[in-house]
This record gives sequence, C-alpha cells and structure tokens, in this order.
Amino acid sequence: MRRLPLFSAAVILVAAFSTLAAPVYDNLVDVQSVDPTIQVDLRYATADNITGHPLYPPSTPALVRPETAARLAKAQAYLRARHYGLKIWDAYRPLSAQLELWAKTHHGSYVADPEAGNGSLHTWGVAVDVTLVDEQGRDVPMPTKFDEFTSAARLHYEGNDPVILYNLKVLHGAMHAGGFYGLRTEWWHFIALDWKKYSPIREAKKISD
Repeated sequence: MRRLPLFSAAVILVAAFSTLAAPVYDNLVDVQSVDPTIQVDLRYATADNITGHPLYPPSTPALVRPETAARLAKAQAYLRARHYGLKIWDAYRPLSAQLELWAKTHHGSYVADPEAGNGSLHTWGVAVDVTLVDEQGRDVPMPTKFDEFTSAARLHYEGNDPVILYNLKVLHGAMHAGGFYGLRTEWWHFIALDWKKYSPIREAKKISD
C-alpha cells in the first residue's frame, strides 16, 4: 500500500478534525475546514483596522460560500506549488459591520454603500480580502497595507519595486486560477466569478457547534 507523505497525512488529519470541530453556519463554511493550510488574520476581529476597534468577535472564523471556499483551495494549491500561501484578511462580513465601515468612510471607491446597488459582496459570502505569505507563513512585500485607501492600493501596480510586482503577479495568477477577479481600487480584494448566483446574507446563522 502506498504511504502518504508525512506532511500530506498531517494536513488530512487536521482537515478532518477541523471539519468535526468547526461550528456550522447556514449557507457558509469556515475556510480552514476546507483547507487548513490557508492562514486567517481577520483584521475586523481586531482593533487593527480603519475603525480602530473590533467589528467581529475575536473568535470569528473566515466564512464564505462553500463554492467560494473550494475556489480558495484551488488558489492555495496554485500558491503552494510556488512556495507561497494565502492569508485571509476578511471574508463574509455581516451587514452591521458594513454599515459601520460605510459610516466611517463614506468613500464608495473603497467601501460599498450597503444600501445602494449590490452593497458589499462580502455580505454575500463571495468576496475575500487576501494577501500572500511565504513558506514559513511570513508576510511578503505587497503594494500597501490592508485598507490603505490611496492610489497606491490599485489592483494594477504602478510602482517600481520588482519584488512587489512579482508577488502581486503571483497573487493575481493564483486568484485567477481559483476563479476570482479583482477590484480595480484594492489589490487585496477578490470576487468569485459566480457571485450572481447568490444573494446577500444579512447575518450568518450558526446552526451547530
């Protein structure tokens, strides 16, 4: 019988445990229950965001639609083959948090008005904010910090740092391979190609622990 490599076996065991232990939400899944190698650092669960205080409880998981989670796993596989990994800064965002972000910024180029058009696709569970880490899980150079609402944060990098340019191209390649497209004004924001199949989720409902 062919033996699995030690790392692969460990990932399978962690994934199985995560699936059993993770809370279950209506219409949403914990990204790490699908691929535990994806890092999560939800900035809105900390004070390290543009509001200066947490918008989510500290134990909040990165939640997305199941199909979006599968797309993220494909992007992660692309990155792992290139000695990188994904880190998620934001995923599903409750409407209450979107309302607070809009009240703080009132800047439609960066934060969607929750009461206009489609609102934020974060509240649909089909959009994510992501960055890259290296094989040791360390952040790599990218154009700006998260939620830096300036022209430097555009999807198409206009700077002259070859390392940042390369890293951004790798991120674009991974998210394209997973079935996402980017937002013109934010290099970290990506939307699932099939988002029109869904509708907003005002508040995620936990159905089991």
